[in-house]
Amino acid sequence: MNIYLDLFLTFFKLGATTFGGGYAMMSQIKESVVEKKEWLSNDELLEVFAISESTPGPVAINMATYIGFQKGKILGSLLATLGVVLPSFIIIFIISLFLNKFLENQYVAYAFVGIKCAVAFLILKAGLNLFKKMPKSIWQICLFLIVLIVMIVLELFSKNFSSIYLIIIGGVIGIFILTLQEHIKRKRDEIQ
Repeated sequence: MNIYLDLFLTFFKLGATTFGGGYAMMSQIKESVVEKKEWLSNDELLEVFAISESTPGPVAINMATYIGFQKGKILGSLLATLGVVLPSFIIIFIISLFLNKFLENQYVAYAFVGIKCAVAFLILKAGLNLFKKMPKSIWQICLFLIVLIVMIVLELFSKNFSSIYLIIIGGVIGIFILTLQEHIKRKRDEIQ
């Protein structure tokens, strides 16, 4: 299959069959892009996810754009992005035509309760998959625990804290911890 058509159809399918945005899509993106298509390795997907999370815009769109560019340059990025966005656009356009009647439907309201639960599970699953694939040195586990504790504390005290700051703080702590790790390793090598 032509790579451009493959990019469009792959991301169109992802956009049409997943709910909840980029975090909920992570496990499906991993399955399609890493396991089936072998366009990226697990490590490369983690890097793409980190870049997509730290750049402006929705994570799924950023990932589609980046992966599309990796496989098909500018045209590939445009088609992958269009593919992931088009299903939502079509669905929202159709819903907007009948929005009031749609929201009044009791079964639609019930369906959204179930969808919210499923999306929460998909986000948790994506996080667990990312954690499983993460290299697990003592330093990286410490960094993970620090970020987790900070997030829980901020949530418990209902503090509005931009995710941008969390990303920057995580980056600074990562630089500090991994630089310290390299320094300790060099000192250990010098002693031996």
